[in-house]
Amino acid sequence: MLKSVLKFMLASTLIVSGVIVGGTIFAAKGVDNLGDKLEDKIHG
Repeated sequence: MLKSVLKFMLASTLIVSGVIVGGTIFAAKGVDNLGDKLEDKIHG
């Protein structure tokens, strides 16, 4: 019983941390892309 709960908690933690890391990377790429567009606008 306890082992199955620990396995579930470990799997959940890995899934959630993977989603967080993926979301962070996606957001960083979006911000970087917006920064590039802004730089192109400023420098013509």
